[in-house]
Amino acid sequence: MNPLKNINRYLPTLTTALFVVMLIMVYFFKSIFITINAGEAGVLYKRFSGGTVTDIVYNEGFHVIFPWDIMTIYNTRVQEKTYSLFVLTAEGLQIELIVSIRYYPERPAVAVLHQKVGPDYLDKIVVPEIDDTLRQTAGTMTLDDIYMSKGASLYRILAKAIFKIEKNYVTIQDVIVRQIILPKQVAVAIESKVEQKQLSEAYLYRLEREKKEAERRIIEAEGIYQYNTKINKSLNGDVLKWKGIEATQALAGSNNSKVIVIGSGGNQLPIILGGGGQ
Repeated sequence: MNPLKNINRYLPTLTTALFVVMLIMVYFFKSIFITINAGEAGVLYKRFSGGTVTDIVYNEGFHVIFPWDIMTIYNTRVQEKTYSLFVLTAEGLQIELIVSIRYYPERPAVAVLHQKVGPDYLDKIVVPEIDDTLRQTAGTMTLDDIYMSKGASLYRILAKAIFKIEKNYVTIQDVIVRQIILPKQVAVAIESKVEQKQLSEAYLYRLEREKKEAERRIIEAEGIYQYNTKINKSLNGDVLKWKGIEATQALAGSNNSKVIVIGSGGNQLPIILGGGGQ
């Protein structure tokens, strides 16, 4: 039997089979050839041999799997979720919190996380647990407690919620209350209250300043009074007469024309009336 004849007989069948295999490869290309990028981890689901593979986490790189199996890729980097949450205070007022959560799935346990929770773990576990804790906490706090502390008092209670979340193989790096938005009328009232407080403090400061100034003036007046008292005690008749003689001598020695009037009393000094200059 001629081998070439047999090959030619089956060549159309082989060609057709190869073509079909190529079509299948092209059609299922993305399901067979898997690339796991940096910062990612893969979890394999085997449809016909045991389901989710929990003892192996597929690392970064290129992988080939059967087309009927499914590779789910998880982002294991730190991620951030920012959203708005409405809560009620102890007074029954509704306020809005802008909350930011930084989180990432634990890489060694990502297969178990996939099996027990799934890729939507953020919406199933993380956000609901944080929301529930914040609502319960805000309900026990007054508006002043929340607003004046800018949410700082809320952080302590979040430790319990974070512990519950991390039991499900998700690490919470931080929870931040970025902004507290009050109802418009409440915000205006609080701003007015703060403004009045500042005005009151400024008024008290001015009063204190004026009080200090009054005390300073009293001390200054007391000093002047004591000085004048001492001067008056030291100015007897002989001293005044001597000062008068000195002044008369100085005036008499000037070059200006003058009229001298001699006093009638023995102790009186002469009066010197100055005229115009020469």
